[in-house]
Amino acid sequence: MSETAAGAGADIIVKAPVVGITKDKNNFVNGVNFRYNRREYTSKTKIVIAADGVESQVGRWAGIDTTHDLRDVDICAQYLMSGIEIEPDLCDFYLGREIAPRGYIWVFPKGDDIANVGVGIGGTISGKGGKLAIDYLNEFVKSRFPRGKVLAQVAGCVPVGDSLPDLVADGIMLIGDAAHHSDPISGGGIANAMFSGMFAAEAAIEGIRVGDVSAEILRMYQVLWDKDIGKNFKHICQIRDSVLKFSDELFDRCAAVLTKTPNKTIDMVTIFKTVLRHQPRLLLELRHLVLAGWI
Repeated sequence: MSETAAGAGADIIVKAPVVGITKDKNNFVNGVNFRYNRREYTSKTKIVIAADGVESQVGRWAGIDTTHDLRDVDICAQYLMSGIEIEPDLCDFYLGREIAPRGYIWVFPKGDDIANVGVGIGGTISGKGGKLAIDYLNEFVKSRFPRGKVLAQVAGCVPVGDSLPDLVADGIMLIGDAAHHSDPISGGGIANAMFSGMFAAEAAIEGIRVGDVSAEILRMYQVLWDKDIGKNFKHICQIRDSVLKFSDELFDRCAAVLTKTPNKTIDMVTIFKTVLRHQPRLLLELRHLVLAGWI
């Protein structure tokens, strides 16, 4: 994306953290202060689009409440590992209350013997029994990849609650994790971030075209988000707690059914309908999803 933006004429400045925002006499956000090569600079803008991640500081400077409830975040840790035995064309996921409570472990190949290996656990679970996300990751790595080498490490929070109620203010829009746009069940954020970035761009273009970057005009972004993604997004949030009630045994039974399902693109609704079709007795255990209106 950086290459595409640069090719279109954008100036890319790396290692330049934003340390504040500026506002005009009407209290519209109209720029950012940033630090680069030990000096501070100010960049004036028509619109600021904040993509600074979980609990966006830029959003807070603009007066938008970007905080999360602890139950609405997952705590994650990830290694980049080499020298491990993997299927380079497959992504592996491991679920279980013992290995990744209220989350999962992932292995995302980046080559023949190199992969991102990570874990996410519930925010309210982190620290219980003295175990953090990194502890669950180390236990898995020791068991699954004892000879692997750790090349890099990252850790952080992932929002898994509803989208922010306010995505815009005068002169500013929030996108991606800053807007709480990660999937509430999987924690995946790339696809939703791409959509929110696209919608925000459309609103920015319109605001600049008409010469009005007020929250009223920029709310076009929020309307586009709610129409295309937000409706289903909110629905997923409503049934998240129901999915979290699944036992390990139920997940195992679901997986056993899905291994017999033809290899095709399916969504979460299709998964559970397929499971019920093959094992109707699971309907009682899945009654929480029925009551939530998902199946």
